[in-house]
Amino acid sequence: MRVAIAGAGAVGRSIAGELLENGHEVLLIDKTPSAISVERVPQAEWLLADACEITSLDEAALERCHVVIAATGDDKVNLVVSLLGKTEYGVPRVVARVNNPKNEWLFNESWGVDVAVSTPRLMSALVEEAVSVGDLVRLLRFSQGDANLVELTLPPEAALAGTRVGEVVWPEDTALVTIIRGNRVLAPDPEDALEAGDELLFVAAPAREEQLEELLSVRAPEDSV
Repeated sequence: MRVAIAGAGAVGRSIAGELLENGHEVLLIDKTPSAISVERVPQAEWLLADACEITSLDEAALERCHVVIAATGDDKVNLVVSLLGKTEYGVPRVVARVNNPKNEWLFNESWGVDVAVSTPRLMSALVEEAVSVGDLVRLLRFSQGDANLVELTLPPEAALAGTRVGEVVWPEDTALVTIIRGNRVLAPDPEDALEAGDELLFVAAPAREEQLEELLSVRAPEDSV
């Protein structure tokens, strides 16, 4: 898979390193000469150019990329790169970094963004996830399809503890993705019984999050099983 990363700062270089280790081709683009540190990620391709310019993206052959990652420290730049990548070059997957949480509402399909990653929101979500039991925590927002990755740790007194996955009537537009139980990661099976302490990860429509949290709460709705 070929990936172009706009922004060769610490974030962009770290992403590039991970992708290269997984066997992908990576092109790092930055307009600041001091950011072009080939020795730090020698396996990547490097391009000194402004990723907001069509001529630069032509030189980068963006049409050959499977993924574009807008990882600069400027939200305006990330939005422009995302929009150009999607509309001008038809890149299948566009991931954008959100630096200011106040701008998060802009990072959607209208600007060509498939997945928006807000570092401040993600850090706060991880803190909540570590200390919250029985509360729904939003981990990631998917712009495409209007869905979120959410997590809930089943409390000991949850009414659904002991209920088989296949017996639960989950809210519409909600999918149980995985169950983390201790050191194990389980693919949900209809015959698996939920246990107190299970960390449940869902992809859910925002409008269904309240229903999901109510379903998994201590007081189970009458139609939950």
